[in-house]
Amino acid sequence: VRLPKSTSEDYKLLENMNKLTSLKYLEMKDIAINISRNLKDLNQKYAALQPYLEQINLIEEQVAALEQAAYKLDAYSKKLEAKYKKLEKR
Repeated sequence: VRLPKSTSEDYKLLENMNKLTSLKYLEMKDIAINISRNLKDLNQKYAALQPYLEQINLIEEQVAALEQAAYKLDAYSKKLEAKYKKLEKR
């Protein structure tokens, strides 16, 4: 069976489009595999860092508590100094 020229050209065009689409899907598959691999690596690194991040959070809380204690001590020492100066004037 002989196809008309325009039909034959249409089939060739469709065939070329299918080949290109197939290649694009293969490229996308490779990209997705690389992304998946990189994400897995990042998750492993994050899991390895997790204990250190928890220690940092604990230190941060302790520093905040220490800072509050320092403010209270400073306020108390100022009151004490004021009382001392008051007594000294007598």
